[in-house]
Amino acid sequence: MNLDRAVMLFAGFIVLTSLVMAHWVHPGWVWLTAFAGANLVQASFTGFCPAAIVFKRFGVRSGPAFR
Repeated sequence: MNLDRAVMLFAGFIVLTSLVMAHWVHPGWVWLTAFAGANLVQASFTGFCPAAIVFKRFGVRSGPAFR
């Protein structure tokens, strides 16, 4: 798995988890979904993604988007 796929998998996991938590625990969890979406938008413009930095430190090899 390369870095791009790991970041997208993590973002999808965060979105789905926060939606489940918003449905069954508290509606305020939807803010985590909004944060994940905003982070994806800013990463598409700037190329800076905190999750990509963390995954790189864990040794995930680079993909074409986050070098």
